[in-house]
Amino acid sequence: MTKQNKTAPVATPLFPYWRGLSGWNYYFLLKFGLLWTGYLNFHPMTNLVFMAFLLVPIPNFRLHRLRHLIAIPLGFALFWHDTWLPGPQSMMTQGSQVAGFSADYLLDLVTRFINWQMIGAAFVLLVAWLFLSQWLRVTVFVVAIMLWLNVLTITGPVMALWPNAGAANPATVTTTGGGAADTVAQAAGTPVVGDIPAQTAPASSQSINNWLTSFYASEAKRQTHFPESLPADSQPFELLVINICSLAWSDIESSGLMSHPLWSHFDILFKNFNSGTSYSGPAAIRLLRASCGQLSHKNLYQPAGNQCYLFENLSKLGFSQHLMLDHDGVFGGFLQEVREGGGMQSPLMDQTGLPVALRSFDNSPIYDDAAVLDRWNKSEDRTQNPRSATFFNLLPLHDGNHLPGVSKTADYKMRAQKLFDQLDAFLTDLEKSGRKVMVVIVPEHGAALAGDRMQVSGLRDIPSPSITHVPVGIKFIGMKAPHQGDMIQIDRPSSFLAISELVARSVDGKNFVADSVDWDALTSNLPQSAPVSENANAVVVQYQGKPWVRLNGGDWVPYPQ
Repeated sequence: MTKQNKTAPVATPLFPYWRGLSGWNYYFLLKFGLLWTGYLNFHPMTNLVFMAFLLVPIPNFRLHRLRHLIAIPLGFALFWHDTWLPGPQSMMTQGSQVAGFSADYLLDLVTRFINWQMIGAAFVLLVAWLFLSQWLRVTVFVVAIMLWLNVLTITGPVMALWPNAGAANPATVTTTGGGAADTVAQAAGTPVVGDIPAQTAPASSQSINNWLTSFYASEAKRQTHFPESLPADSQPFELLVINICSLAWSDIESSGLMSHPLWSHFDILFKNFNSGTSYSGPAAIRLLRASCGQLSHKNLYQPAGNQCYLFENLSKLGFSQHLMLDHDGVFGGFLQEVREGGGMQSPLMDQTGLPVALRSFDNSPIYDDAAVLDRWNKSEDRTQNPRSATFFNLLPLHDGNHLPGVSKTADYKMRAQKLFDQLDAFLTDLEKSGRKVMVVIVPEHGAALAGDRMQVSGLRDIPSPSITHVPVGIKFIGMKAPHQGDMIQIDRPSSFLAISELVARSVDGKNFVADSVDWDALTSNLPQSAPVSENANAVVVQYQGKPWVRLNGGDWVPYPQ
């Protein structure tokens, strides 16, 4: 009789459900690595819930496999949610515009998202995980790290204990806030005008929300007061507002054009100006509504009183309105937003016969700016009234623009160099003409030329400080006593209300004929504005000297530096 061998019973693992993570260990380790380098907006509790879902013991093999199939789309969605990439709301909002991009530009954008250094690091991490997982229970470490991160959320922001976030906070700025009065407080020995609500509470989501509410309440009370009428001895002049798309201080520095002669051509240069947004339509509306305090993005698309519209205030004083573009204004409904949100109802200056210098990212024409300015210079419609106010929007620096007949995006530095040369030559020619013109050059936003940890080059879904910190220059041409000496630089935090105030102080035109101009009186005590920038789904503020970002109404987190 043959003796049968009986297989010895296999011991059941104490924690069989640890195996539920399996390959997901690498998923979480990759997230931890991205969090460490600042490339991830990690949500500890959400990830802990997802991990718990993977760890729940399921004896049935089919159900076990079904769980992993369900986890794949959930894991992908969670990974996307944890990145700084645009969310579904933003993609739906901008979807119609993206559909208008040329195929070459879309391919260019896609390739920018490929970070070969990060791919290489992820590969090294994968090999290390495959090697170590043969001897170590990796899940134990993954769960321990996840629990540790969730404990940290109880004691303070997670990012505060990661690299580059441990710098000491600067001295708290305390101001009286509210009006445009020159109430001065001290912060680290530096005088601060009292237009900005105090930031005394320790940084947290609740305190920043409270401060932002007080900021908008304060801004709602602010307004530039134009005179009811001009005095009898006022002098007529022209106002030309040049609104440039995709130009920030960071872009000028990245392209090596900080020393271009254009920047020394101005009488007044704002060095700390915030554009408030990173998209063209809202930027133009904010500029055209410069005579009132800063609005939230949502309220920007609500009707405003006539006193808020800069060009309407000038119209009441006898200035004729004029509108120029070096593009057709169709993409993104830009021209429509200028009319509906900015109150600019003047007919668009004739573009017939203008030479095409570039093709836009949607293949529409961008006309040569020197030719457009020359047409403005010779316009009979404008010269019929010695007082005129012109809004001119320029597009040559926008991402994706290319030379006619060439699909590849034209070099930014080349385009910027040409534009700066044209503007500098235009100002020089105006000075020779003897005409009285107040020229205001103010960009919409930056080009995100360099990119950062949150956004690749060219992506502007989040209005980061490097995108909204723009140069604003003002030049008075045709003055009897032009400004002498070094250019006046305004370093205090400013925005569009300061431009409106300068226009209001100059609206009688007397500075053009005065034997001497009190430049200190003209530029002192200008309204200051806290650096608050907002798009439809993202808000960025400076709180106690550090940038903070809130996405899709979530919590505030420090902007990765």
